Amino acid sequence: MSEARTGVGPRVGVDLSVVVPAYNEERRLGPTLDAIVAHLTATEAAETWEVLVVDDGSTDGTREVVAAVTERDSRVQLIRGGPRNRGKGHALRLGVCASYGRRVLLTDADLAAPIDELELLDKALSEGHAAAIGSREAPGARIERRQHRLRENLGRAGNLLIRGLVVPGIRDTQCGFKLFDGERAREAFAASRLDGFGIDVEILRHFRRADWSVAEVPIRWSHQPGSKIRAGDYAHVLGELASLKGRSVRAAARSVRPTDVLAVLVFLLMAAALYAGRWIDPNGRYLPDSLQDQNQWEWFFAVTADNVAHLRNPLFSDFQGFPDGVNLMANTVMLGLSVPFTPVTLALGPAVTLGLVMTLGLAATAAAWYRLLVKRLVRHRGAAFTGAALAAFAPPMVSHANAHPNFIVLFMIPLIVDRALRLCAGTRTVRDGVVLGLMAAYQVFLGEEPLLLAAMGMLLFAAAYGAVRPDVARASWRPLLKGLGVAALTTLPLVAFFLSWQFFGPQSYKSIGHGDNAGNSPLALLSFAERSLLAGDRERADALSLNPTEQNAFYGWPLVLLALGIVVRLWERPLVKALGFTAVAAAVLSLGPEIRLPRTDLVLPGPWALLADRPLFESVIEGRVAMICAPVLGMLLALAFERLAEVPGLGTRYVGFLAITLALLPIVPAPLKSQDRPEVPSFIADGTWRSYVDTAAGETLVPVPLPDPGNAEALHWQTTARFGFRMPGGYFNGPYGEDRTGIYGAVPRHTSALLRDVRYTGRTPVIGEAWQAQARKDFAYWHAGALVLRPQYYDKQLRATVDKLVGRPGKWVGGVWVWDLHEGE
Repeated sequence: MSEARTGVGPRVGVDLSVVVPAYNEERRLGPTLDAIVAHLTATEAAETWEVLVVDDGSTDGTREVVAAVTERDSRVQLIRGGPRNRGKGHALRLGVCASYGRRVLLTDADLAAPIDELELLDKALSEGHAAAIGSREAPGARIERRQHRLRENLGRAGNLLIRGLVVPGIRDTQCGFKLFDGERAREAFAASRLDGFGIDVEILRHFRRADWSVAEVPIRWSHQPGSKIRAGDYAHVLGELASLKGRSVRAAARSVRPTDVLAVLVFLLMAAALYAGRWIDPNGRYLPDSLQDQNQWEWFFAVTADNVAHLRNPLFSDFQGFPDGVNLMANTVMLGLSVPFTPVTLALGPAVTLGLVMTLGLAATAAAWYRLLVKRLVRHRGAAFTGAALAAFAPPMVSHANAHPNFIVLFMIPLIVDRALRLCAGTRTVRDGVVLGLMAAYQVFLGEEPLLLAAMGMLLFAAAYGAVRPDVARASWRPLLKGLGVAALTTLPLVAFFLSWQFFGPQSYKSIGHGDNAGNSPLALLSFAERSLLAGDRERADALSLNPTEQNAFYGWPLVLLALGIVVRLWERPLVKALGFTAVAAAVLSLGPEIRLPRTDLVLPGPWALLADRPLFESVIEGRVAMICAPVLGMLLALAFERLAEVPGLGTRYVGFLAITLALLPIVPAPLKSQDRPEVPSFIADGTWRSYVDTAAGETLVPVPLPDPGNAEALHWQTTARFGFRMPGGYFNGPYGEDRTGIYGAVPRHTSALLRDVRYTGRTPVIGEAWQAQARKDFAYWHAGALVLRPQYYDKQLRATVDKLVGRPGKWVGGVWVWDLHEGE
């Protein structure tokens, strides 16, 4: 790059630099410089501005004109761009990179936009924007003298193309009157490559990609004769845009470092190791800590695939819970994955599909957090990897990895967070709002409760960050609210029908209770989960949680202490303050409506009481709110990791990384427990059941006892039989009573309740004619063709009970006891 800067040397404390590109501007440049100098002399302090004229290979007296002005005012300087004309982009790059101003103004040599319009741009910059660009197309612009109609139309057509391909939302990219934050302008122009008129687009794209806010300001503008733009320049600009687009694609490919690929591969290996026991034999292994949820989720994936294959409504099924059926939308069947995975489910079975979804989904979630941390928080890849690993593989996530894919397949959440942050910049509010709406709509079909928890976490963070950075809050709240409004208008039409089906459709319910102890104990936040490799304590974890799939805290006291130390050490950073508040607030909310202090009889009211009875929140297991802490702690850890990596002292780094290691080692997850699952009886597997159940007549097969949340193995029978038969009972959420309160499983009937009591107590009741008559009513209600009992605990008592209810003994067929209800008719 050839350049020479004449006049005075580097200026200290320059507030405004004015850059004027010039090529053969002998006739127009003198009046322009006089107007600029006069205006700046009247409005700016004497030593706070400079004017840089970049001569781009002029062959006339341009340099002499500048020299004459420089003799009168040394703040006007000439930068020589080289012996030949290379283009406006080259000249602007030289001028901006040579500037020293806190602000940098670009203006053309013809001064088509009067210099006093600087006041309007300056006002926009003072409101927090990184750039304020003059616009001839924004509402309020005044065109005092127009260009030739052909040239004007070509310019507008070019702007439409530019908006569509490169910088959506900006009406006029080519106006030559622009004001930038100086440091950001120098960074952008130093990174630029275009030498022609396309430089304006390249710089604005740089600002957009860096999420630096750009304001488009309507100005006065008047076409000046003597323009240097020729007809061929329009084609040249299009060529530059094509080059810019191609380079951006190549740059995006190059931006993926080998370290990033390695991080994703490691996340995939971590997820596969967690499920190693299942992958030994995906169709024949079961995760016992999932309780009955693995059977339920395999059924959800299988019934969705069956509905899609047979072109049935994917929002409802009566294959279990017959005759009332199941509202699948109200049971979180993850249509966003169960529908796309239909070919896999039909070809390989629901067990393989569930294994793939949970393994790949967990790895994708970690990769998404990694991307967000690299993009928004830290540049150090090791710091981002550590934080993302904690966010995705924290103890509560591993607990849910046993049974709840909707709580571990969260790759959309980091993308939603990133898009919400983009809204705060206010650069592409409508476009970002639409994208956020589409993302939120898709997340609804992956899991609504995780979306609600994510929204809670973002709201807590926004409130805290706004309190410590009110200037940012003032600049962000308008575009954020506008973007959220656009997102809502985008989301609602896409999900309205599905949500109406969920809340008002057949078998919908109002709310579902989880008992009085669904909140975390304060001790759960400091203790270790069962599946923590080195410090796991099953007995203590069971005592402090609802079950193995709901160990929603258990971060361990070393990690909690480390997080506290990070917050104290980095307290001067507003981001750390906001993250610390978010973690503490989420932890306190997770304690529930009543906080029971350990080792005392003292019970304090918890803030969750304010939300417990509100719509949407009433069905949330409040202990799950602590899951918000996982990504927050991951972010704090990433910040500390990066700060340590920059510390010059070897001893300090050693101590810091040792502390991180000691905090994380106790919660490193062990592979999930797995065991051989019970074989499906041959009565079901080989199709013998078809001789006993007339499905054409609407008959069902009734397992004994009926499947429920405590024993849902019959759902596995049904998927094995490829939904050849329907059955009553089941494991799902459905309504109960006139107020349609949500319960787990089908509405109990007298016979199903009787059989359930025998299963759990082993006591055989006295069966008389009244019970037999009730059983006949229930069998008719269920459209029962046959009752089936497989060997199990208390099977003798169950068999004796059914013998008496039916009035005759069952027959041993294909590994089960069968009562054919057609006999004796």
